[in-house]
Amino acid sequence: MSENPVPAQSVLIVDDEVQIRRLLRVTLEAAGYRVLEAANGQDGLAEAAQRNPDAIILDLGLPGMDGLTMLKRLREWSRAPVLVLSVQEADDDKVSALDNGADDYLTKPFSTAELLARLRVLQRHAQPETANAVFHSGNLVVDLAARLVTVKGQEVKLTPTEYSFLRLLVRNAGKVVTHRQILKEVWGPAYGGQTHYLRVYVAHLREKLEPDPARPELLLTEPGVGYRLAPAR
Repeated sequence: MSENPVPAQSVLIVDDEVQIRRLLRVTLEAAGYRVLEAANGQDGLAEAAQRNPDAIILDLGLPGMDGLTMLKRLREWSRAPVLVLSVQEADDDKVSALDNGADDYLTKPFSTAELLARLRVLQRHAQPETANAVFHSGNLVVDLAARLVTVKGQEVKLTPTEYSFLRLLVRNAGKVVTHRQILKEVWGPAYGGQTHYLRVYVAHLREKLEPDPARPELLLTEPGVGYRLAPAR
């Protein structure tokens, strides 16, 4: 009996230059990869959310949503390895891309052999889990790629801080997130002791998300420790 074939690794190319996408497709397919394409950042995010690629090759100079903005948005919910491929050679551009979630940086023009080698390294070092772009728990649905929150199918308007708080809980759904961790990631390192912020924002979120805010079922308090979002179900 023959063994089932191992599925090909998928790579999403996000670049507005048709010639570059064509060169990369030929190179990657010859190396055994399955290739996905997008010509701008918005389409790149949609493809990443829908197709969950094993790696992403990203140009920074994209029309509309630039590559750095796409990278920041992507890192809100995905840990897929990202190789930036750009004509921008300045150290500041490289540092900015790496600081915002890129795993490697290669300048154009590039050697296809080097690109494939760097891609192999990224995949060897990739973290095994990639967050799902859409989270469901009861009547709550959080689409991290679209930054859309709904309860019973109705959109819920959150402030940027409320959304950042909820996103952190979604990314750790089912786990207790400590007061200090929430304050550090949502407000910044200087706010580590401002626990009263949390009580206010938790109350706001419960009012918007819970059927009965006085008896929360989604956003749960772990007394003296932190908060926990009910896991996906």
